[in-house]
Amino acid sequence: MKVLITGGAGFIGSHIADSLADKRCETVVVDNLSSGKKDFLHPGAAFYSLNILDDGLGSIFEKERPDAVIHLAAQISVQKSTGNSGLDAETNILGTLKILELCKKHHCKLIYSSSAAVYGNPVYLPVDERHPVQPLSNYGISKYTPEMYISLYSQQYDVDYTILRYANVYGARQDAEGEGGVVSIFIKKMINNEPPVIFGNGEQTRDFIYVEDVAAANLAALKKDCRGVFNISSNHEMTINSLVEEINALLNTKLAPIHKKFRTGDILHSCLNNQLAKKKLGWEPKFSLKEGLKKTIDSWK
Repeated sequence: MKVLITGGAGFIGSHIADSLADKRCETVVVDNLSSGKKDFLHPGAAFYSLNILDDGLGSIFEKERPDAVIHLAAQISVQKSTGNSGLDAETNILGTLKILELCKKHHCKLIYSSSAAVYGNPVYLPVDERHPVQPLSNYGISKYTPEMYISLYSQQYDVDYTILRYANVYGARQDAEGEGGVVSIFIKKMINNEPPVIFGNGEQTRDFIYVEDVAAANLAALKKDCRGVFNISSNHEMTINSLVEEINALLNTKLAPIHKKFRTGDILHSCLNNQLAKKKLGWEPKFSLKEGLKKTIDSWK
């Protein structure tokens, strides 16, 4: 099988490329390196430095003829999307539409990376795939809109697909600059003996899933013939204050967090039910939070 990964030089994409290489799958990476890094590229993957909106994308599909596409390339900052919704929509909606058209033309299966952000503030916890979709941010809207297009293309043109809605992914190679991911930001600061910054009182909760488990979910979706939407999560809710305590314990530090004003667009509580992915994809997370945090800390050290 030949798999094309958009965003394959990024945090999650590079781990998926590594996992595909372990399975001896041919891998093609398309990444404009706006957030991805050449150092993350798997040496066995064919690489094209290209924005998914560029006209040259079609010629890459013509040349490589992938069997499947794992689509991760996106604008991922909630705060940036609040200030520039046009950029957000262009990359996440129009970019995905372009990928979808090429999958239709070349009869490729599409694995689409979506987000817990599509649900908004939960009506109940843990959130399953039947939960109402009520995004609180432009980012959430821009991740959900492609899901509707994908479903439509499946009905009208028989495009094979799987949609994976990720909880809060963390692990090695995650960017710790700017907004980034809370785990990598905290670890970087705390390794340097600096207090982490929490926006709000820290009692907001998240569902943290280790990046290698996310990579495994994508490989499971490639193998299974089941179209639909699946939550990829730990199915465990943790406060941000507790996260700081866990990192302190692993680093043998006692750093107290600094609290700042809660940010607009952030969800108060998030925990995703992963039972459907377990049942249909035959996937379940292998890493506990403690194991994942330790591996992440080791990668920083």
